[in-house]
Amino acid sequence: MIKIANGAYTYGTQTGFHDVNINVNRGDAVCIMGPNGSGKSTLLKTIVGLFSLENGKYTFNDQTIDKKFLKDSTKTGPFYQKFGFVFQNSDIQLFNTSVTDEIAFGPQHLGLPQHEIDQRVNDCLKLLKIERLRDRVPYHLSGGEQKLVAIASVLAMNPDIVILDEPFNGLSPKYRALITQIVNQLHHAGKTIIISSHHFNQIRSLVDRVYVFSEDHTITREITADQLEEMPRFIDYLDNL
Repeated sequence: MIKIANGAYTYGTQTGFHDVNINVNRGDAVCIMGPNGSGKSTLLKTIVGLFSLENGKYTFNDQTIDKKFLKDSTKTGPFYQKFGFVFQNSDIQLFNTSVTDEIAFGPQHLGLPQHEIDQRVNDCLKLLKIERLRDRVPYHLSGGEQKLVAIASVLAMNPDIVILDEPFNGLSPKYRALITQIVNQLHHAGKTIIISSHHFNQIRSLVDRVYVFSEDHTITREITADQLEEMPRFIDYLDNL
């Protein structure tokens, strides 16, 4: 489904990541781990098509995703609809005047009939347990509430692949537990899940496989979650990145 071979991306003279190899199959739940600034967010933005590789090859469902592809609006529309991307800082993706409008925004731009838009909004409010926030202004909410609204706005599009960039940062135990529950539900429903994190203990119940970035901006290990459970010293290392 998602395959990057020898991928590299740079910001001018600054390395985003280099020599990265990953393979994500439909229905997988994987985590991209590593210290801050190692390349996790840059890799996720490349996967969803916000950046294009400068070296290496990215294929999605056997289609090469490169600069030429990303300039072709007839191809990028269906491609972008496959992904739901929850940014690390949720407030940057919230811009509507109410939570209801925020969640409805994506389905409206899919051209769905109003009754289906309303149904998706209500379903997402219920799933994320944020019915009480329906008429609130998103940028007046707490960080945890904003994260839930951002997730709801993504899920309203019914993407095949849900990507969450550091979803637990700065959240209370209550909101971490709720997001953990939601992600597990999505995975069990057949969604492909990709999460970035630098704390294994926060995502250990959510993923099947982990890719580990080094401070040198490249992935140095691919390891299953079960294997990690038998490596307590390595888990300690990951949780102290």
